[in-house]
Amino acid sequence: MSVTFVQPLTWHFTFRASMKNLLLGFLLCGLMLFSLATRAQSDAPAPVEYSERVPADGAGRNALYRRAVDWTENHFAYGPKSGQKADAATGTVRLTGTGKVKPVDNKAREQEITVLFDFTFRATDNGYEYSVGSFRVIPDAGQPSQTKPLDVYLTELRADKNNERTHNERRVTAQATSLASEAAMAFRSYMNSLPTDANVGLAGEN
Repeated sequence: MSVTFVQPLTWHFTFRASMKNLLLGFLLCGLMLFSLATRAQSDAPAPVEYSERVPADGAGRNALYRRAVDWTENHFAYGPKSGQKADAATGTVRLTGTGKVKPVDNKAREQEITVLFDFTFRATDNGYEYSVGSFRVIPDAGQPSQTKPLDVYLTELRADKNNERTHNERRVTAQATSLASEAAMAFRSYMNSLPTDANVGLAGEN
């Protein structure tokens, strides 16, 4: 009796071991694919942007809006500027500014490239929010209407065979990030210097 069950029992254990190895193989393949996908996502250029939400209780939405309009019209240092739109009813301001980034060529000579970015602002009864972002590159100065998203440009720099030597991807990312931070801090500093008498009678304005 015991002899007749030897072969089926052996086959049963062999089958279970094979299934276990097969499932383990599928699991390992899945983990490897997930790891590669995660790495690909982490390697993608992150958007260059600076945004902030600032509480300003008692300042009044209209006072904050007028202050932002004054900065964009009289103190915005990133020209030429274009596309300025201001809406008092919604407390919003928007315009496009201009800056420069400087990748280098194979001989380490700087090549000046124009970039455009958007400044957006919205005032509320309790403060305001603003952002500096949506960077675009003008690859050819002779065709200023032809722009390219900064993240696409950075991807192209990374793919360049000389990027290991020029470090242009990191160079341009750092320069654009510095530009965004500089513009944001200039605006924030101006908003922080809002005259105290501008608040009189403005608290709770709509």
